[in-house]
Amino acid sequence: MRQLTQKLKNGDMKILEVAPPVLGSGMLLVRNHYSLISAGTEGSTVTAARKSLIGKAKERPQQVKQVIDTLRQQGPVLTFRAVMKKLDSYSPLGYSCAGEVLEVAPDVKGFVPGDLVACAGLGYACHAELVAVPVNLCVKLPQGADLKRAAYNTLGAIALQGVRQADLRFGESCAVIGLGLLGQLSGLLLRAGGIKVIGVDIDPVSVATASKHCADFAFTRDTNSLAERIGEISDGIGVDAVIITAATSSSDPINFAGRIARKKAKIIIVGNVPTNFDREPYFYKKELEVKMSCSYGPGRYDINYEEKGLDYPAAYVRWTENRNMHAFQQAIHSGRVDMDYLSTHVFPLDQAPEAYNLILGRNEPFLGILIEYHAEQVRLEKKIATGQRSGQGKVNVAFAGAGSYALSHLLPNIPKTPEVCFKGVMTSSGASSRTVADKFKFEFCTADAKDIFENDDINTVFIATRHNTHAPYLLSALHNGKNVFVEKPLCLKEGEFSELTSAYYSANPHPLVMIGFNRRFAPLVTLLKQKIGDGPMSMLYRINAGTIPPDSWIQDREIGGGRILGEVCHFVDLLTFVNGSLPTQVFASALPDAANLSDTISVTLVFANGSVGSLCYFSNGPKSLEKEYLEIYRAGTTAILRDFKSLEVFGSGSTFSKKLLSQDKGQSQMVAAFIDAVRNGTAAPISFEEMCAVTSACFKIVQSLQTKSAVSL
Repeated sequence: MRQLTQKLKNGDMKILEVAPPVLGSGMLLVRNHYSLISAGTEGSTVTAARKSLIGKAKERPQQVKQVIDTLRQQGPVLTFRAVMKKLDSYSPLGYSCAGEVLEVAPDVKGFVPGDLVACAGLGYACHAELVAVPVNLCVKLPQGADLKRAAYNTLGAIALQGVRQADLRFGESCAVIGLGLLGQLSGLLLRAGGIKVIGVDIDPVSVATASKHCADFAFTRDTNSLAERIGEISDGIGVDAVIITAATSSSDPINFAGRIARKKAKIIIVGNVPTNFDREPYFYKKELEVKMSCSYGPGRYDINYEEKGLDYPAAYVRWTENRNMHAFQQAIHSGRVDMDYLSTHVFPLDQAPEAYNLILGRNEPFLGILIEYHAEQVRLEKKIATGQRSGQGKVNVAFAGAGSYALSHLLPNIPKTPEVCFKGVMTSSGASSRTVADKFKFEFCTADAKDIFENDDINTVFIATRHNTHAPYLLSALHNGKNVFVEKPLCLKEGEFSELTSAYYSANPHPLVMIGFNRRFAPLVTLLKQKIGDGPMSMLYRINAGTIPPDSWIQDREIGGGRILGEVCHFVDLLTFVNGSLPTQVFASALPDAANLSDTISVTLVFANGSVGSLCYFSNGPKSLEKEYLEIYRAGTTAILRDFKSLEVFGSGSTFSKKLLSQDKGQSQMVAAFIDAVRNGTAAPISFEEMCAVTSACFKIVQSLQTKSAVSL
């Protein structure tokens, strides 16, 4: 299929041939007929992409701060990789479209192939011939629906949510400040509800259009005595609400809203404007209420609603984002809202970059700009050849998943030799898989896991997807006799764990399985092991982990598994490696938190050789403190490792110290060790027994937190 993409490095736009998106649980595969360009949001994205690096930095100071923090912690090489990963990627554009359902995930109810739908969602409803969209971001349309109108789905829902926030009654008045596409839609919806609409904008053309179609009165902002005129129109009391749909760095829209609003009116912020209003004389004396309108409505940014398809009961949340979309589609299909005038331009997909030149150049008036797709010409192949030929070597590599970690730490560290061949890559999005395939010269990218796991030309698979997919992909690799590297964790459920161990031990010969426990390969850890020696030891490991929001997929028990299974496993493994024996017992306690995340914990581990370890994993510390601190005590010797940058060893009246120029957590050494094992046919660098013991220990930590007691392995 073809998709419109741009590179953030230089704003270069391309229509790429990419693999279709992966149809995940709870999703629909939709063949687009039309998609809508959001001139405001997408225009600013393209403008930023076309700026110089200095221009990008000035526009996004928060991201610059993140880069500086990464530079301090990880050094220039990893920071450069992280930045270039963002800049060099083919980024999708668009978030509103309409088309025909081609395929439905098995767990989706109420949709069948052939249904007409309108779709929403950044990263889902893209400018592409095919899109995969979660069910709660899709609305079924009646047969005969106009898909050109339906493609306004997202913008219509955003406008409708702003109108709902205003909470107006028949006969009341509302000023709409900003008469671009969102403002025009807001005016149409307000008038359909019997509200008197007063439009304001700095552009005379937008004002003239609104006056003709969606506003009872419309004025340019520089109109003489504008506030007084609006006062007269609103019967001398001021407007009942103001909806701000403008996008500007000026505080004039919100201050002007305060001036024209009646006492105790609502000011609704839909557009991207500053909210640093002047307290006096209007907001304080009128007791005005300022409300933010969150995108399409309740459910937005909620992983349970958007990704898992869990709806909110209508009795408690009457208007969710999906119900807003549905109401908008009903309004346009019934004719209560006549919005045909909004579609000023329609571009075929091949000419889509010209649409953005129009938006940025503003060489002619525009409102709604649509991209049209020729559905009958869409290629449905899931496997896309890149034209690269790597041949056959001893290590024929494929990737299932290639996100930030894989791009920064796995792919760059795979040796580029004739013995190592890059075969295929599969990610959840066509644009990202094509990015990885082109950058690292894979022979193909695909949307079908069978092209990876059932391909006889591939003998080695890296699994770097979200955690909930690790177990099924690892099982597929084992059943197909692949050497496999799985980014931690092995699995999220103890039932999966039993199935994996059974599949491994029943295979003959045992396949080579490696988990991404990189810290044991760090140069300073290797040195620490040499200096501290063997035997029972006491270990203290403090991790200043930092916070991860509760709504992150990592914290989700079903997708990410939580931080104990997803990250604490790293630190259990390092203690296991340093003392040289397996854990036999754990006891854990957690700091109470409202979200029940259990990500500030203390764990005591007992090991088979008598060693004990105290693992302190804290999410409530400052970023200014180093992340990891490890102390080892054994037979009169103490070793202190600080954030994989420095090592000190004390004992017998002498001190040894070693410092690195930048942090090295052992990723490159880990990947090299795995590739060498595959190439030479030797055992995995980490034994399967150790991987299982660490995984089991993490399950037992969770159990210990639940039972408040020590748990034996």
